[in-house]
Amino acid sequence: MKKIISYFLQGLLYIVPISATIFVVIYAFDTIAELSGKIIKIDNNILSIIVLFILITLIGIIGSRIITSPFNSLFKKVLEKAPLLKTIYTSVKDLMNTFVGGKKGFDQAVLVKVYENSTIERIGFITNEDLGSLNIDKGKVLVYLPHSYAFSGQLFLVEKKYLTPIDSSSSDIMKLIVSGGVSEIEN
Repeated sequence: MKKIISYFLQGLLYIVPISATIFVVIYAFDTIAELSGKIIKIDNNILSIIVLFILITLIGIIGSRIITSPFNSLFKKVLEKAPLLKTIYTSVKDLMNTFVGGKKGFDQAVLVKVYENSTIERIGFITNEDLGSLNIDKGKVLVYLPHSYAFSGQLFLVEKKYLTPIDSSSSDIMKLIVSGGVSEIEN
């Protein structure tokens, strides 16, 4: 019985936020349609959608200026006082920006020869080719080697001569690695 209640509560955790969001959007749409029909005397659903879009965008602008900015500055002050948290936070933020933001990363998949006298290779991604700020010679690059069935990996400094570019999309290669080689690469 405890498992059934647990699953029921988990179901609520998924359904309630989605349902509430849908309800609010539909309610807002109906209200704006009704008001715009009275004000402009046009019963037009397209106009209601445009007004709803503008209203949500304005709320987003106001929220980011009034709510998010003070919260971010407070959060940055807390991070400055906790260097370990700052390191973890900035690392995770940079990683997320790589996948969903505009930051370049994981865009060049490569095969990395593991040992000089071996045919064993690992699949990874070049993450940084300019290592001048670390005083590392130009013949080396940073390569991230993700682990299978995990969102972790290791970072290696590799000589370019041990790398072979892979001509496939980075997202397909990442799926292949994370799945342990089970996923198929689309042509």
